[in-house]
Amino acid sequence: MASPLFDKVLIANRGEIARRIARTCKRLGIATVAVYSDADESAPHVRECDEAVRLGPAPVKESYLNVEAILAAAKQTGAQAIHPGYGLVSEKGSFARAVVEAGLVFVGPPGDVLDQFGDKMKARHVALAAGVPPVPGIDAPLPAGDVEIARQECARIGYPIVVKAVGGGGGIGMQIVRDEAGLERALKSCSDRAAQAFGDARVYLERYLEQPRHIEIQVFCDTHGNAVALGERECSLQRRHQKVLEESPSPLLDDAARATFFRRALDVVKHANYVNAGTVEMIVDARSPAEPYFLEVNARLQVEHPVTEMCTGLDLVEAQLRVAKGEPLPPELLSVQRRGHAIEVRIYAEEPRKGFLPRPGPIDQVTWPKTDAGLRVDAGVEQGSKVTPFYDPMIAKIIAHAPDRASAIARLDAALAELSIGPCITNTEFLRDVLKSERFGSGAYDTLFAEAFAKQPRT
Repeated sequence: MASPLFDKVLIANRGEIARRIARTCKRLGIATVAVYSDADESAPHVRECDEAVRLGPAPVKESYLNVEAILAAAKQTGAQAIHPGYGLVSEKGSFARAVVEAGLVFVGPPGDVLDQFGDKMKARHVALAAGVPPVPGIDAPLPAGDVEIARQECARIGYPIVVKAVGGGGGIGMQIVRDEAGLERALKSCSDRAAQAFGDARVYLERYLEQPRHIEIQVFCDTHGNAVALGERECSLQRRHQKVLEESPSPLLDDAARATFFRRALDVVKHANYVNAGTVEMIVDARSPAEPYFLEVNARLQVEHPVTEMCTGLDLVEAQLRVAKGEPLPPELLSVQRRGHAIEVRIYAEEPRKGFLPRPGPIDQVTWPKTDAGLRVDAGVEQGSKVTPFYDPMIAKIIAHAPDRASAIARLDAALAELSIGPCITNTEFLRDVLKSERFGSGAYDTLFAEAFAKQPRT
């Protein structure tokens, strides 16, 4: 019997998120279409969908960013909607509009909303207009190559500062500057990196918080005026400004601080007329947890969404599909009940103690930990797969849930002890060391902890 939502959905992504979306579609009776590059021809997500269409060669610009090929695949297979997952085309307003213009449904925020949050300067202005304070900084991109204006602004803001790329995300095009001597070099480095990664060389300045905690709020909005905060996720365990561990609830926040985070997050998305799933990212100095600053909005489903699902019992992909179809948020989402503690780690093909250097390679052997109601594995690979240099080297996510934080840490560590992947090098050992560390166990870590910890000799 056909689903009351959609008959067929094309998943414009790869790896674990494509498999995860396909699982929900299958449960709902929705047929799925996978897309793939030549490097992913035998990938699990291709086999697990009902149909699969080749996009092009391995390079991402010729495959997963090839909008014409994605739309052609949807037309060829008769898909009614496109779910973009995360990354790739998920936050491109032009893609969302192209999907709608092709007569299809885009499972995500409207194109004009994506435009507002795809540019950090525009997002900053949305927050200001909503009455939500962003990190102290400048409210327009720096004039290209004007180091003198940058010096003046840094003197006004106060060192240390962060040079940031206006476009893009994932920590790319960011650099901390602690005094004027390092400013000119940082400006050029960040601008060059941003131009290479995003085709946008513009940069801006923000104050750098000395004990930064990165906490994000999962929000959901529909077209009927409903908006809800489903909980926070602490994302302060990072390397190169990219997350490797997420947990909920945050060990830093009490109920009063949490309410402030939720209120400010909802003020931002309501002001932007947001629709569907999104994450409002905030940063706070650990010494003042009740005063969060707005960072940005990730206008899509996050990699770490299973943390929220484990704490709420919700299926966020199903909610995305329902909102995309025009349905109001269901009662169980509007009156969400959060329970217990969940922690997710990302398994990467990398060497943490060598600067988190990516290590693409074969996966000839893999043993996953046993899953149950308190343990989830979202993997993009299987035995016989290969981590290629063309894409992000994330292999899987392991998520543990328990009644309290200490029990969740213990459950996750036990699961990682069962995990075996080879001969590909992974960060599993490093993650186990983190979980057992006193600093993490106390909940007193910040965004600088992971990289510093990786440089310490093992005990």
